[in-house]
Amino acid sequence: MGRVVIPKEIRRTLRIREGDPLEIFTDREGEIILKKYSPIGELGSFAKEYAESLSQTSGHVTCIVDKDQIIAAAGAAKKDFLEKHISSELEDAINRRATIIAAHGETGFVPILEDENDASYAHELITPIISEGDVLGAVVLLSPDKKMGELEGKLAQTAAGFLGKQMEA
Repeated sequence: MGRVVIPKEIRRTLRIREGDPLEIFTDREGEIILKKYSPIGELGSFAKEYAESLSQTSGHVTCIVDKDQIIAAAGAAKKDFLEKHISSELEDAINRRATIIAAHGETGFVPILEDENDASYAHELITPIISEGDVLGAVVLLSPDKKMGELEGKLAQTAAGFLGKQMEA
């Protein structure tokens, strides 16, 4: 497909950077629909099932995010997270490609949602999903009261590695 130039105001509103891949659709009335393409979003129900399994195993709220929004969520507060936009701080953390384990109030703690004032969770673990050298998103574990440890780190790392490999297939 050829290049499509999207005006700056529309890119800003839709959180689309220059060079980001887009999906372009038309509806029945002929209106054009622009949607930022999400490789992780392609995993759809698979990501949802993996999040459910990880949440049951770890006992924590589990989210799988791309660089824009939460595409799968599982656990007690899943409806508070699913399909919500992530914070710019979380997007920056994902782009840094480092695993974060932090408690609310500590240096390095990152708000998950863009419109989040006071976190409903006190502990977080964020592990980036990397596929063929590109960072695509992250696996996020959240807990209101349980500190994250080595076990949770390994579970999230395994999930992120597996999801990254699925994107290569």
